[in-house]
Amino acid sequence: MKSVALLDYGSGNLHSAHRALIRAGADVTVTADPEIALAADGLVVPGVGAFGACMAGLRAVRGERIIGKRLAGGRPVLGICVGMQILFERGVEFGVETDGCAEWPGTVERLSAPVLPHMGWNTVRTPADSVLFAGMDEQTRFYFVHSYAAQKWAWSDEDTAIPPAKLTWAEHGVPFLAAVENGPLSATQFHPEKSGDAGAQLLRNWVNSL
Repeated sequence: MKSVALLDYGSGNLHSAHRALIRAGADVTVTADPEIALAADGLVVPGVGAFGACMAGLRAVRGERIIGKRLAGGRPVLGICVGMQILFERGVEFGVETDGCAEWPGTVERLSAPVLPHMGWNTVRTPADSVLFAGMDEQTRFYFVHSYAAQKWAWSDEDTAIPPAKLTWAEHGVPFLAAVENGPLSATQFHPEKSGDAGAQLLRNWVNSL
């Protein structure tokens, strides 16, 4: 059984994520302890609420260092919802710019859509070789609750020796990144723990890849 640390930094939907990861077959520990978070086979970074508040909570437990150290050693990390957004360079909310973890270039910004938040089920466009979405078809729906997202992928394939990132897109008013798979670092803008059978399959796929 793979060990998964669910990072507790005060800004995550821990209860439902904890249960979903257990159902996916992981041995889960909810923790802010750096040693436990670094030692686990996988680290999950959840996130709900505002970008700035999540970054403040993450820095309070040195979560950005934990993420960076794991990735430097090729150790898997999965971000969920705002836990995906904070992996980018910065977020802009209500005119306030907040530095993120800068694992990926780019800015998280408000969606241009007639109705916000984007709340409910939506389909996604996945790459053919996706690990997270293996075994799912194009009609599979996932549950979103957000008003902000990364709407561009700013990293060119020539910027790194790592194979090109696998990008999954969705649309609500405008196209936005619904998921990214980039070496040991993966993330979803939607909530797999609230996405029924589809979300459960995605989490199983990730746990099985550890």
